Amino acid sequence: MNRRTLLAALGPAVISGTVRAATAYPNTPVRVIVPYPPGGTTDIVGRIITARLTERLGQSFFVENRSGASGMIGTQAVAAANPDGATLLLASIAQVINVAVYKTQPFDFATDFAPISLIATTPNVLSVHPSVPAKNLKELLALVRAHPGEYKFGSTSLGGSPHMCGELLKVMTKVNIVHVPYRGAAPMLTDLIGGQIPMAFDNLPSSLPLIRSGQIRGIAVTSATRSEMAPDLPTFAESGLPGYEVSGWYGLLAPSKAPPDIVTLLHKTIIDILAEEPTRLKLQNSGTEPVGTSSAAYADIIGSDIAKWTKVATMTGVHAQ
Repeated sequence: MNRRTLLAALGPAVISGTVRAATAYPNTPVRVIVPYPPGGTTDIVGRIITARLTERLGQSFFVENRSGASGMIGTQAVAAANPDGATLLLASIAQVINVAVYKTQPFDFATDFAPISLIATTPNVLSVHPSVPAKNLKELLALVRAHPGEYKFGSTSLGGSPHMCGELLKVMTKVNIVHVPYRGAAPMLTDLIGGQIPMAFDNLPSSLPLIRSGQIRGIAVTSATRSEMAPDLPTFAESGLPGYEVSGWYGLLAPSKAPPDIVTLLHKTIIDILAEEPTRLKLQNSGTEPVGTSSAAYADIIGSDIAKWTKVATMTGVHAQ
């Protein structure tokens, strides 16, 4: 079947959609900057989405990893890019936490970006070494209260969402636990398995295999509802701490001065992509739950998270340089 016959078979809606996509964008490949190294969840989500954007819009979308400075190097690259739609940002909740814990940044995350859509969410999980004599959150809180300042909790980085989960727990329960930051999940989980630290917060996908094997004991997930990945693990709210909720998220943004028609086109296409069952399954297999939102709703999430984590950072004195 030649191109003309194929287009005729696909119909006028697809033809017109292809023309709109071609004329809306500059004639150049589109960079989707992931401000972290390859292989992490943000990178995986970015590659799933860029592959489908390329197929849907007939425009080449590709992931560019620009890591460093807790994600600020890649984020700054997008803020400073030509706002023509050829450079986008695949952000995570870490970008809003950075606003709270870093005194200065070379951009304003709340105003220098145009939110397109939230793409996916994932919970964190609190786990303990099997030797810890606590089977649930109530028992764990009683244990650490009986030994103030003696219990340490690990996280994947200073200022990341696992770290701030621990800080939020301290704010809401007044427990005295000591943070031990690691450079990633792998070394932290190695120490948790070995008993060098008694408990830790982590993204659920990386801890779940160890919970299932019994090498660590899951206590509770940080999301508002139980995760489909681990339906046996209760939430913090179910475990006696109502109002405790943290969901890691991943979303697509453009520079704030990007043409509105490009933002609208990308939003519509992302929503369509997230409705596809194969794409949803790929995201779920990566440990995330697909979520599409309006641009305004995503902007509201960013604003409320900045306010939330700024308050937590202020109350706990968490700051980074």
